[in-house]
Amino acid sequence: MKKSVRWIGLVFFILLCLGAGSLGAIATTPEIAGWYQTLEKPSWNPPNSVFGPVWTTLFVMMAVAAWLVWKPKGFRSAAIQLTLFAIQLLLNVAWSWIFFGMHQPGWAFIEIIVLWATILATAVTFFGRSMMAGWLMMPYLAWVSFAAVLNFTIWQLNA
Repeated sequence: MKKSVRWIGLVFFILLCLGAGSLGAIATTPEIAGWYQTLEKPSWNPPNSVFGPVWTTLFVMMAVAAWLVWKPKGFRSAAIQLTLFAIQLLLNVAWSWIFFGMHQPGWAFIEIIVLWATILATAVTFFGRSMMAGWLMMPYLAWVSFAAVLNFTIWQLNA
């Protein structure tokens, strides 16, 4: 594969991941100062200003991970890994719409458990193709683990 095509692939994955983040933000952003502010949250809830930079960093790391899996031989040779990656990306967007858009923390908790399992499966398959790609998924898995506990706690505090 030509070097220029490889770099275009990186741009593609970055745009894909940041685009997914933007789709989630459409549901999330209007609710931060509205519905979300009215919810009771635990004392360890991060300030709202933390979420944007963390998610942007994670989306870029995910993009690089997917690119590393894709780069050696393209989509066809990494079909399983990249399909799992696409599924977890869709689930990531869906969580924002369920939690923030639909105001359903309980359903969002169920969905984030599925998201977490899909991220884990993606990371495991990425490790099989590129150790770096697998490790790049670990901060995302850790953050979603934290987000799941936070989601559950908010759900329970506001039930």
